[in-house]
Parts: sequence; C-alpha cells; structure tokens
Amino acid sequence: MKFLDLARVYLKSGAGGNGCVSFRREAHTEYGGPDGGNGGTGGSVYAEAIDNLNTLIDFRYQQHFFAQNGRPGMGKQRSGKDGEDVILMVPVGTEILEEDQETVIADLTEKGQRVLLCQGGNGGFGNLHFKSSTNQAPRKANPGQPIVEREIWLRLKLIADVGLLGLPNAGKSTFLAATSNARPKIADYPFTTLHPNLGVVGVDGKEFVIADIPGLIAGASEGVGLGHQFLGHVERCAVLLHLVDGTADDVVTDYQTIITELEKYGGDLANRPRVTVLNKIDAMDEVEQAQKINELEKASGGKILAMSAVAQLGTQDVLRALAVEIERRDAAEAKAKDAVEDEGSTTAWRP
Repeated sequence: MKFLDLARVYLKSGAGGNGCVSFRREAHTEYGGPDGGNGGTGGSVYAEAIDNLNTLIDFRYQQHFFAQNGRPGMGKQRSGKDGEDVILMVPVGTEILEEDQETVIADLTEKGQRVLLCQGGNGGFGNLHFKSSTNQAPRKANPGQPIVEREIWLRLKLIADVGLLGLPNAGKSTFLAATSNARPKIADYPFTTLHPNLGVVGVDGKEFVIADIPGLIAGASEGVGLGHQFLGHVERCAVLLHLVDGTADDVVTDYQTIITELEKYGGDLANRPRVTVLNKIDAMDEVEQAQKINELEKASGGKILAMSAVAQLGTQDVLRALAVEIERRDAAEAKAKDAVEDEGSTTAWRP
C-alpha cells in the first residue's frame, strides 16, 4: 500500500428538508385543520479514527464527501426522513486542519475518537407546528436550513514510540530492517527512504514501535527536502534515536545539523529524550571509533552508544536504552493519570 500523509478533502453536509403546508381533507370533516409535517434533518459529516489504517491513500482517489439532504415534510402529519451521515475513516494520529493548513480543528490520537466537521441542517417546521388558539389555520411553513460546505486538510502524524533521525545514508533503514520485520528499501546512496516506515522491535520481552523517518538535511525545519512533513512524524514519539554516520569526515557537524533543525522546528522536539548512536563502527578501527565517540560526547554533553546495524554489533544495547526511555514515559503518564483520578475523587466527596 502506498504511503500518503497529507490530503485535501471537500465536505458538504445535507440541507434540512422543507416543512409542509397541508390541511386535513376527509369526508364529512369540514374544517380538518393543518396537518403539514416537519422536514427531515440533513446528514452531518464526521471523521473517526480507526486502528487498521496507516496511510491517507484512500483520500487521493476520493476527495468529495457529501451527506444526504433531509426529505421534505408531507401531509397527514408525516415528517420527512433524515439524511444519512457521512463518516470519514482516518488513521489514528490524523490531524484535521482548516483550509490554511495551520489551524487545527481536531487531533485524533485514539481509536474511536470522532469529531463533527459539518453539521446537517435542521428540517423546517410544517404548518401544524404554528397552529395556536389565535391561528387555527396557519398557512406558513419553514424552509430547511441550508447546507454547510468546507474544505479541510488531513495530515497524518505516525504514532510510534521511537523516531529514527539522522542525515541521509546514516543507516536508519538498515537498523530498522536488522531489528524488526520491516523491509524498507536499502541502498548505498542518500534518500533511499522517501516515506516513513514502521517496525515493531523487541528486546528483553518488551516490544515497541520504531518509525524510520526519511533523512533530514540542513533547512529541513523550513521545508527543505520535505523536512517539515517528515519532522511532523516524530512529534508524538517518546524518544528520538539519532544515528550518526561513523564514516563521515566530520561527525560533530553531522550531529549538530540534526540538532539545529530540531531546535528550529519548535515545540519540544529538541528537548525530547534522545539516544545518540555512532553507527557503522564495522568500517573503522578502534582508535578512530574512540576518537569520534569522544568528539560526539563533548558536542552532546551525554553518553554516546556505538553500533553497526549491518553487522548487528551493539544493536541490543541500543534497543535496551530505548526501552528504558519508553518505560520512563509510560511511568510518568501513569502517574499523571492517577493524580487526575485522585483529584476527581477528592472533588466528588467535597461537601
């Protein structure tokens, strides 16, 4: 299945049905009175998150979603039928944006979340509704409310525990292929990966999801090389795995390029827990390896791991380091959830 993470769609709710002007006509009933029914409610347009999708490719082939109009009311106090709703099925992790692609309407991060995008029009009242003691035979009815049209954007941000970062050809896809069942395209030239890939990895009986993001370049935070779209896929990750190509001439410059783009992108990406790894150690001797690790530790101010994804040297240590950060995230979320529940229970018993 092809990957698509941005799509524009056009929505239209259903108009309400018109109310009916009608009078009861039966034999031997001279003054039957009004009996016009109300119009039906127009259908609405919703978006709902489901968990068996990981791309917006369906919206490349269908961009228009129109709900049904409500049926008009009829005589004999018959109300019109309501129009059917339309539901857009989107992957979990989809952001819904206004036409300007900046204003967020909703962020669907959990299975089953649903948001109303276009409200169906109410049906108009028939003349029976307007009958009163002073107006026994009203001859008016309301029209149904008009349709609501809007254009929106759907933007998918992958739900993953770990986001893989690095310059092109840093070995990200190789690492994902070596540690999971994912089979991304791998070759010895930059920009082999053009779309994000997901892989489930396991270590010490624990499993988590890694997202392989296409390589970033200088200016990615400003959209260079589609970097703006790619960086969006790591916004939800608990920890970032930064791979540095050990065969590069200047590993510190390569490292700093990615850090700079994270800082420019904004949010808290630059402050997100990060595991930095010197990759491709099989292509260097121990002296060169130690020198480059030392340089990176000075630049980052933290510990640097070393591995070779091709030779599968040190990959388990990297996975264990990632698992520790994910456990910290899960523990913090559980603690925050318990605090909210305790506060709610305390409030409920407050006199």
